[in-house]
Amino acid sequence: MSWALITAFLWLIVANVAAMLPSRDHHWRRAFALIIVGIPILGWVTWESGPVWGMVLLAAGASVLRWPVIYLFRWLRRKGAEPAE
Repeated sequence: MSWALITAFLWLIVANVAAMLPSRDHHWRRAFALIIVGIPILGWVTWESGPVWGMVLLAAGASVLRWPVIYLFRWLRRKGAEPAE
């Protein structure tokens, strides 16, 4: 197993532990920190292990960080529904 995959699996473990701990801001700071750290790890995994593993880990990361993804899709839908000027 490559170091990139080991790092990605450690990121998944840290993300799950962070989700179990209580938070006053509903985990948004942790989510942003995980996104900032996770994007380079995802690129590293895709570079070293190929696009299949990259897509698998993208889906795993999106399932862990599902609320930021849901809010992103809602925001994009609102932007698409606005009339053009």
